[in-house]
Amino acid sequence: MYANAQTVRPASARFVPLKRGHALTSRFGHDTNDCGAERRGTEAAASRLAPPRALVLGFGNVLLSDDGAGIRLVERLRSELGADAAQFVDGGTLSFSLLPYLEATHSMLVADAADLDREPGAIGLFEGAEMDEFLKIPRRRSVHEVGLVDLLDMARLLSCLPDRRALLCIQPGRIDWCETLSDPVAKVMPEASRKARATLERWMLA
Repeated sequence: MYANAQTVRPASARFVPLKRGHALTSRFGHDTNDCGAERRGTEAAASRLAPPRALVLGFGNVLLSDDGAGIRLVERLRSELGADAAQFVDGGTLSFSLLPYLEATHSMLVADAADLDREPGAIGLFEGAEMDEFLKIPRRRSVHEVGLVDLLDMARLLSCLPDRRALLCIQPGRIDWCETLSDPVAKVMPEASRKARATLERWMLA
């Protein structure tokens, strides 16, 4: 899954399903078969209403230690910024079911654990075209990273890919059945949060 992470799944481990694809705030986008039409309707209303909030989307499984770093970061950002500062969504390991969230915004920050081929706890921030290029690099990908690629491809086809988008990745050090982050990843969470907040604040001023 990750080049620099230890992947261990004990034979006696029992999988506990989680509810995924839910927002950490109370708003939930409705289903649609035409993201482009919905985006145009949203844009028409924007002249009368406040701009749509940025989407802060976390991927991963919190039962697998550092694999859940993206989810932990989204939870931290929601606590630090307040629930109304953005649309905070726990994407789990899902993909296409998250399209309604993309259609409702022009700004999307994705947080995830990813193989950066660096030391555990290393942070990578890729924005715009850099994000697109990073996701094209041939390397080991997690299941949810593959899902993110599929989600963005579908958004492009339906003309609802957010204009402003960024991917904040953290190199995992441990992928194991554990509900806590490894020490190297836990230590960089404040720095990752600062980088994420700076990006969101810059988008708000643009």
